[in-house]
Amino acid sequence: MTEATDLAAAAGSADPRVGLRAVVALRRLLEGLERLQVANARAKGWSWQEIADALEVTRQGVHKKHARLLPMPDPRGD
Repeated sequence: MTEATDLAAAAGSADPRVGLRAVVALRRLLEGLERLQVANARAKGWSWQEIADALEVTRQGVHKKHARLLPMPDPRGD
């Protein structure tokens, strides 16, 4: 099984301590995956609107959340 599969199973645990810890771990995993894929999309030339549409959020929301985390392009184009 994968880590994500194990965490998903643990999130359904009858023990709240186990379930809640799994929820926290899943949230962190998903946030990391989202950052990775947003950076990937931007590197491939996707607009903020295209990313927002794929994530089913607003353009403003995705920009506010991710723009500051991405490296700024060199304005000289070097």
